[in-house]
Amino acid sequence: MTGSAVRTLLLWCPDWPVLAAEIVDGVPATGPVAVLHANRVVACSERARAEGVRRGLRKREAQGRCPQLTVVEYDPGRDARAFEPVVAAVEELVAGVEVVRPGACAVAARGPSRYLGGEEAAAERIIEHVAQSCLVESQVGIADGVFAAGLAARAGRVVAPGGTPEFLAGLPVEALGRSALADLLRRLGVRTLGEFAALPAGDVLARFGFDGALAHRLAAGRDHRPLAVRQPPADLTVTAEHDEPIDRVDAAAFAARALAEQLHDRLAGHGLACTRLGIEAVTAHGQELHRVWRHDGLLTAAAIADRVRWQLDGWLSGSNGRAGARPARPTAGIIRLRLVPDGVIAQAGLQSGLWGEVGEERERAHRALSRVQGILGPEAVVTAVLGGGRSPGDQVRLVPWGDERLPARPGPPPGELRGAGAV
Repeated sequence: MTGSAVRTLLLWCPDWPVLAAEIVDGVPATGPVAVLHANRVVACSERARAEGVRRGLRKREAQGRCPQLTVVEYDPGRDARAFEPVVAAVEELVAGVEVVRPGACAVAARGPSRYLGGEEAAAERIIEHVAQSCLVESQVGIADGVFAAGLAARAGRVVAPGGTPEFLAGLPVEALGRSALADLLRRLGVRTLGEFAALPAGDVLARFGFDGALAHRLAAGRDHRPLAVRQPPADLTVTAEHDEPIDRVDAAAFAARALAEQLHDRLAGHGLACTRLGIEAVTAHGQELHRVWRHDGLLTAAAIADRVRWQLDGWLSGSNGRAGARPARPTAGIIRLRLVPDGVIAQAGLQSGLWGEVGEERERAHRALSRVQGILGPEAVVTAVLGGGRSPGDQVRLVPWGDERLPARPGPPPGELRGAGAV
């Protein structure tokens, strides 16, 4: 039944790959710009379209039509990163957002229409909020189902409830987004979604297979796919503001213990544990301090407190500008302390060592080496790990101590010494 499709509001940002290149890489979207993938145009700016550039053109042909064309390589990661603030802006007004793809997100229209004064009022409010928050132009379409809402967004239309089949009927078969199927349908004399929807469902399944049958349902407005609601990332960072600047180690220890317990409780509430901890501090003179701690096990509340205390001790017991191994001491006390769980895993996601739990001697070594890292930095204490190369230099590399059991990350070139000491 057509009426069973969920009423959907979809926000669409035109030419998003081009706009993402401007946001991330500074490529002016007002000029002639084309985004290429596999040597073909996948998106282009309005100025480029005015010069005859179209999607699907090869690079040489596009540059022939527009010699001043700026070519940008397609980067889906860049598109997704640039779109995250837009999704966050939509979530400030409505809940249950699904990211359809970078440049488009959808939400069930019932909720926004009820508390924003109707569907058209909700669409206008969301467009205005995204424009003010992100400086991004967008269009909204509302229809029965995600597929129809996406097509309505390109026209900036609000399709009346129950009117989705009629809205889709006059659109060309290319709107299905299946070029091979659209080409075959045109050769068979089927040019619009309405003509395709009029074909018997059994015959479509027998001739075009499962994907063709799915496209047939979409063309008829029978889109029953539920929205995959996006879960906003949890804010796990904890921050403490101090009216009186912290310039003594005992005061730092007290602040570290309270903040560490707060972070551990927040992580535990999400079933997570910390393996890499970022410690950030701001002094009364505006100096910003930052250090990342690595650990080869799960950081308990006491372990987090120890590392924060050691780090503050290392900062506050600096060299006061004198020559020596220690970094210079901050010129003022700390007024803001922030803990960032830079690496988190599920509570059961890390196994103990080959010989069981960490023993007393090993724990003492851990604490001693961690204190050295707090004073001199994590790169000052390194350990040798085995690699997979052929030569001796490739088989052994030095990584910061405590990082050897974390997921592999790019390390130093073979044979390069990172830090002032080695274990």
